[in-house]
Amino acid sequence: MEVLVILVPLALSLGFVGLLGFLWSLKSGQYDDLDGAAWRAIADDQPVSDHGRST
Repeated sequence: MEVLVILVPLALSLGFVGLLGFLWSLKSGQYDDLDGAAWRAIADDQPVSDHGRST
């Protein structure tokens, strides 16, 4: 039971640090462009080359 004296404040402080990190990311604009990253992941930036294609 004595370990709870250490673990409960530690868990609360880690949760608070996580909450502060999330609020900081909201304030800094990390979630402003949700569609941009998705389109960049599937965008075809490099042209298809005909090298190695047998017809």
